[in-house]
Amino acid sequence: MLLRIQSIPTKKLIGKHLAMSLIDNRTGELWRSFMHQYKEISNAINTDLISMQVYEASYSFEDFDPGAVFEKWAAVEVTDFNRIPDGMETFLLEEGLYAVFLHKGAASTGAKTFQYIFGVWLPESDYVLDNRPHFEVLGKKYKNDDPESEEEIWIPIKAKRKD
Repeated sequence: MLLRIQSIPTKKLIGKHLAMSLIDNRTGELWRSFMHQYKEISNAINTDLISMQVYEASYSFEDFDPGAVFEKWAAVEVTDFNRIPDGMETFLLEEGLYAVFLHKGAASTGAKTFQYIFGVWLPESDYVLDNRPHFEVLGKKYKNDDPESEEEIWIPIKAKRKD
């Protein structure tokens, strides 16, 4: 699995969001609604789609609860917030350090990639999770549930404290 550590500047996003859990997964509903209006966003930086999860500070990845509610976004990065289509909202993704993983395969096989990230890579790394949004970049090679699909998984991190 390819990995890189990358710092990003603050990014401006426009999109839609819904509250959901993994048990009450409304991802399909969110993306159908977003894609219906996607072409109304006239100032997108590129064609990459952003699937973002915003977790409360109390959300625990160690004590995983599939019923825990989080905010899921379908968005694109934009140059500015001057033109916001009706029914869409803005999000300012703060700068920070991310571990970036390349997931190859159908979206339905993503759980294995996330298990590796949180169960193997993160505990063995020099990093801990940072309380910032997690996101996936769905670029030109993304094909939803196709085995040839590719997407980048961005996990917010910060250096472990040296005691």
